Amino acid sequence: MDLQPLALALPKPDRQDSTELSVQQRVFNIANELLHTEKAYVSRLYLLDQVFCSSLLEEARSRSSFPLDVVMGIFSNICSIYCFHQQFLLPALEKRMAEWDLNPRIGDILQKLAPFLKMYGEYVKNFDRAMELVNTWMERSSQFKAIVYHIQREERCGNLTLQHHMLEPVQRIPRYELLLKDYLHRLPGDHDDFKDAQKSLELIATAAEHSNTAIRKMERMRKLLKVYELLGGEEDIVNPTNELIKEGHILKLSAKNGTSQDRYLILFNDRLLYCVPKLRLIGQKFGVRARIDVDGMELKESSSINNCNELGKRAPTPIREKEVTLCMKCQEPFNSITKRRHHCKACGHVVCGKCSEFRARLLYDNNRANRVCIDCYTTLVGVPPSPASLTSSAYRRRSILEKQASVAAENSVMCSFLHHMEKGAGRGWQKAWFVIPENEPLVLYIYGAPQDVKAQRSVPLIGFEVSLPESCDRMERRFAFKISQSHLTLYFSADGEELQRRWTEVLSRAGRGEELQDHG
Repeated sequence: MDLQPLALALPKPDRQDSTELSVQQRVFNIANELLHTEKAYVSRLYLLDQVFCSSLLEEARSRSSFPLDVVMGIFSNICSIYCFHQQFLLPALEKRMAEWDLNPRIGDILQKLAPFLKMYGEYVKNFDRAMELVNTWMERSSQFKAIVYHIQREERCGNLTLQHHMLEPVQRIPRYELLLKDYLHRLPGDHDDFKDAQKSLELIATAAEHSNTAIRKMERMRKLLKVYELLGGEEDIVNPTNELIKEGHILKLSAKNGTSQDRYLILFNDRLLYCVPKLRLIGQKFGVRARIDVDGMELKESSSINNCNELGKRAPTPIREKEVTLCMKCQEPFNSITKRRHHCKACGHVVCGKCSEFRARLLYDNNRANRVCIDCYTTLVGVPPSPASLTSSAYRRRSILEKQASVAAENSVMCSFLHHMEKGAGRGWQKAWFVIPENEPLVLYIYGAPQDVKAQRSVPLIGFEVSLPESCDRMERRFAFKISQSHLTLYFSADGEELQRRWTEVLSRAGRGEELQDHG
């Protein structure tokens, strides 16, 4: 009888040993993954430095087919990066993994070598310029193009372009950070390597921030230069303290006759530029009409003129045609032959010919008859059009996708333009307007344009996993991310790092079914 408690207690040490073994195995697997990815990464660096760069340098020096500075500008400090990984980091990891049973730790290695990762800042800062140089000289120099194509056809290139390989160093530091976070998460708090790994993570996070800061700074400067060119170099805006917040077209309504005029607003952190179009084919596109200091500026919302009482009395604010891909009444897609765009002269909506085949007299146009949509005709005339004049589309059932993009965006958790592509669909990148409505925070709606009245597609987000593309995905667009569920994978590309971060955060929470808040 006394032996029974002992018999029950015997398996406990086995379970404890099993747990410890499981933890050790997981830690080993992460360290081993770091080693294997490092080997693959060094082989990519070898391609960039010893194959692409060396071949192009040799051609530039021996035959002067293209300037030597072009090659140096493309590859920046890739030689230093390659030497560091090939001569220091990779050998240290290989040695440690070979003696793992005696010394199961990697934190001390990374802590010692992590400060050298700051050299990536220079490479990242130069990345956009490097890409432009590659694209320019692929077109300008047949010899440059021939060398690059010849190397790309080699088996070791894996059917990937030079640009794809050049992207790997930009992505490497964040991947170190992710692996080390996973390593620390698996590591017991009392493990000998915990403090070193923690310190390593801080150093690598700092290095990643150097890269991310360079990316953000480069992106801000690129946007400022773009605006600078739009204004013909007349405005002193290219300054590190300036931050471009928003830019875009607006319509100015004339107080005299209600006519609309195209204008362009550019909002910085310290000023608002009110611009008018310049009728030139090249160069300057806008001239600055007024400069308004943000400090003390007030914004007042005026009531809409397109209500029932004002309909037809003043010219409407027309919706821009490029913001609509479907008729705003029947939701049929436009085309250039059989389904052309028309404006309702009463409300300004973009509609097809069938939905705007009605005529009503408008007070603002001296009571002349104008093309109007069915809704405005009914309001202005007082009676609906005869049933014979209505198309069958007026009576069809409302689709689940008929959620107007502009209305959804006004009450959304998140909305913006993104490029997207579905894995295996056989179609390339397409630009669309994406909205997650507040009243349906777990559904992603995809529109052709911001003013469309019907979504092209809706995607229920619960169960989707969000991640950054892997090397096998072969993404050539920057700021890309993907969502995956079962056999469906959708790729997205944002216009900037901040927009990418916000979308991945919102989609991740929606995928887990968590409550979402407005992310602007």
